[in-house]
Amino acid sequence: MSSSLVGIAYMCLGVLCLALGDAVAKWLGQSFAPVQIIFFRTLVSLPLIALIASLNGGLRTLATHRPKVHLLRGLIATGTMYCFVIGLTLLPLATATAIAFAAPLFVTLLSAPMLNERVERLPFIASLIGFAGVLVVVRPGAEGFQLGGLIVVGAAVCYALLMITARRYGARENLWAMVFYVTLVPWLVSTALLPFFWLSPQPVHWFGFVGAGILGVGAMTCITLAFRHAPASLAAPFDYTAMIWAVILGWWFWGEMPDLWVYVGSGVIIASGVAIAIHERQVAIKARPTTSA
Repeated sequence: MSSSLVGIAYMCLGVLCLALGDAVAKWLGQSFAPVQIIFFRTLVSLPLIALIASLNGGLRTLATHRPKVHLLRGLIATGTMYCFVIGLTLLPLATATAIAFAAPLFVTLLSAPMLNERVERLPFIASLIGFAGVLVVVRPGAEGFQLGGLIVVGAAVCYALLMITARRYGARENLWAMVFYVTLVPWLVSTALLPFFWLSPQPVHWFGFVGAGILGVGAMTCITLAFRHAPASLAAPFDYTAMIWAVILGWWFWGEMPDLWVYVGSGVIIASGVAIAIHERQVAIKARPTTSA
């Protein structure tokens, strides 16, 4: 099997883990506050991340000379987690997933003012079309409009900021250090708030709390391996397979059936994201140095 196919397989597996983790969080959200869900999810994830780091260079890889950067990214990650978990409790799983797909579109538009990167015409237009797809899903002003849609848009914006800061500082920081601190800060915030929201779990809930943490680390690991085996522009579009799992899981566990507009908006968002990925791949190919015989 070629390296690219291995990367695609890892990406699909990672996306499945994410979708399952979201479904577990939605289920837990029916009984527990987002604070408690995020507390246990990050509590389970932290030692697993530390273990993976220790196997990839030792715990010294978690040392950093940029604590302020990691604090900022950790607070952004906290906003991402809280907004998305709250959105999951208010929206059907497929709808929340579709809106979250807007994150790469925000990256495209924000990379110009925040990273001083030149955004070419095609990605810019594709991003605007993608936002039209988001509006189709959210439908502001429509009878079925819910605040949850705007909250998930907030999660997408926070996640885009997380990706932009990773692009800016990632080359100078260890990967697992960055992952560790964006998990540590949400755990610290949740720990501080937990006494105000604590509710004693039933035995079955403990499996959900632990499972959500394990699935989160599994998703992160698989997606990281995906980008090591395949070019980002090739692996990234397979992130959209999350929509398939979201529809299946939402229907299976909650009887949720997205309406036509969710499918239409999702199609527009996905097409825009794929167009941007194809454009980036073409740019990367043209930028490769050529050798003469």
